[in-house]
Amino acid sequence: MKRRTFVGALGGGTALGLAGCLTRDGDDSDDGDGNGTDGDDGRLTVVTYESMIDGDDPAGPWLKEAFEEEHPDAELEWTQLPDQGITHYVERANAGRSIDADVYLGLNVDDLVTADDGLDGGDGDAGGAGGLFRELDRGAVERADRVRDELEMGDPHGRVLPYDTGYICIVYDETEVDEPETLEGLTEPAYEDALLAQNAQTSAPGQAFLLWTIDAFGEDGFLEYWRELKDNGARVLEDWSESYYGAYMEEERPMVVSYSTDQVYASAEGYDMSRHRVAFPNDQGYANPEGMAIFEDASNVDLAYDFFDFVLSSEAQAEIAQRNVQFPAVGEEHVDLDEEFDEHAHVPPEPVTLGYDDLRGNLEGWVDDWAREFVGR
Repeated sequence: MKRRTFVGALGGGTALGLAGCLTRDGDDSDDGDGNGTDGDDGRLTVVTYESMIDGDDPAGPWLKEAFEEEHPDAELEWTQLPDQGITHYVERANAGRSIDADVYLGLNVDDLVTADDGLDGGDGDAGGAGGLFRELDRGAVERADRVRDELEMGDPHGRVLPYDTGYICIVYDETEVDEPETLEGLTEPAYEDALLAQNAQTSAPGQAFLLWTIDAFGEDGFLEYWRELKDNGARVLEDWSESYYGAYMEEERPMVVSYSTDQVYASAEGYDMSRHRVAFPNDQGYANPEGMAIFEDASNVDLAYDFFDFVLSSEAQAEIAQRNVQFPAVGEEHVDLDEEFDEHAHVPPEPVTLGYDDLRGNLEGWVDDWAREFVGR
């Protein structure tokens, strides 16, 4: 599961995402088809979040080794995203500065909206020249048709190709509280001082949970719902690690906003499974697909497409799912997962998500309105 903390461009949008070290000299040329020209050195620079490339057996090192074995003339170079997230790239683009990366791995729809809303002169037509990312030629990715339709992000310019997804849910201790059947139920006395949530400004699951409540209660009702949560003692912490590894695992509270693959992690670590029950209030969970995109002025576009196709291969999809504890983006007929993953990873009966059109022009305002009232600025 993507155990990551964001600041600013949530992967969930605004400042939570990923960002990289950037400084490219010279101009990129075009091959006549708008696809750019591959660099001379065969290097593909991929920006991604920390837990993809560092930590306990992450997917990134495996992806690098396997991709380079399949493409002997290529070198995959990881760049870790800085704290500022997608906003870092937007600021560089607005300043006319180059971006020293080809691919962004880990982009979600919130990040994309944050980029499009933040680019100077943004008018809703963010594709093509002047956008941060280029429109993809899906015909150049043989396995693109494996991606499940429900994971598509609704980008009108077709710039993102999903490679995995997670579902935000409630994880709870069944020895302390009953399973919450509805979101409304979380405001009832039975769950007083029980729930841990995350800051929607700085945490991917925190922002996803906020968007889930907006979907459920509407633009005019979500703040009132959060007031009721607050009155019932819900506690908002800065990020997922602080709320899960800290307060929840220290048994300070019996409920936490987390991921529906939590039991995969808990089983592997030998934890008491009664404290790692997965709840889908209203039979829902918030879907948060992650995708890959190519920067507008990437120097190795053809190699980027090769990488995308490789990431959607059956072997790579299984490794990403099991090492990152996320769900594959491809249909089940294209990937084999171990029995423990199949047993402990849960999909909500009704996945919900807000797409590009819902978020465009609204995301920043929603998060700001929520933050002013519930975390202060």
